[in-house]
Amino acid sequence: MQSQNSLIKNKAVFLDRDGVLNVERGDYTWKTLDFEVCPGVPEALKLLKQHGYHLIVVTNQAGITKGLYTKADVLACHEKLQAACGNALDALYMAPGHPSHSESLSRKPNSLMLERAIARFNLEPAACWLVGDQPRDIEAAAKCGVTGVLVGPHPAGTYIHQQQDLLAAAEWIINSQVKV
Repeated sequence: MQSQNSLIKNKAVFLDRDGVLNVERGDYTWKTLDFEVCPGVPEALKLLKQHGYHLIVVTNQAGITKGLYTKADVLACHEKLQAACGNALDALYMAPGHPSHSESLSRKPNSLMLERAIARFNLEPAACWLVGDQPRDIEAAAKCGVTGVLVGPHPAGTYIHQQQDLLAAAEWIINSQVKV
């Protein structure tokens, strides 16, 4: 017999890292000195937490496989992000593979990082969102039934759900009638 808690599904917002949570520098961001949290991110995460969302980072980190930096460097940036955001993030999933070096089902646009979090946190995909700044983020979300929100400078109308930044996306998610 299943327990009552195992029947209850949770909701989450998956968050791409570079360009959503921290400033996109056009190159790999792995030094904590270069890691700059985007304006509005602490407020956005706090708002989403107040509305009961798990907050899960899903990030491609090909620089690890390329030998440019280490997993420890990524984790140090994550610690800096957590400190700036009141430890609001529930988990960090990273895909260190690079297409020129290896195949990876975790690397977005594939969805294994999301699928692992869905299982771990007992998430209902239809009640989840992914906020990303690249089409590959939105593709990964769609593969597992999660709605994607594209942020940043993209031509208007490129995607159904587009917002300026994470704070605008968080406010839109909270106020959205699309999800119940």
